[in-house]
Amino acid sequence: QVQLVESGGGLVQAGGSLRLSCAASGSIFSINSMYWYRKAPGKQRELVAAITRSGVTNSVDSVKGRFTISRDNAKNTVYLQMNSLKPEDTAVYYCYADVIATTRAQFNVWGQGTQVTVSS
Repeated sequence: QVQLVESGGGLVQAGGSLRLSCAASGSIFSINSMYWYRKAPGKQRELVAAITRSGVTNSVDSVKGRFTISRDNAKNTVYLQMNSLKPEDTAVYYCYADVIATTRAQFNVWGQGTQVTVSS
């Protein structure tokens, strides 16, 4: 079984920074792409950023220049560095990964989410 555990959320003032981490654990052979999503109250879940195993990244326009996704394959961990935070970034942030288990079975795994609140 594979689990994703996020950390690093919290309360920050507008203009501040936070760094989210998401560590995968379990019977992992490899992890393909990893993603950060967010869900704000009253809004649909939104893909924030993605990164392939080789490090190719993409992000939604609203966070370009402010958020940076990165990963450490040796640690099976993905990060989201969030700078210049705005109140509209307030949401629960979820990690998502395309995981190949040691059995070679493929799993799409979600983390439990971490709350980010940006005060004005």
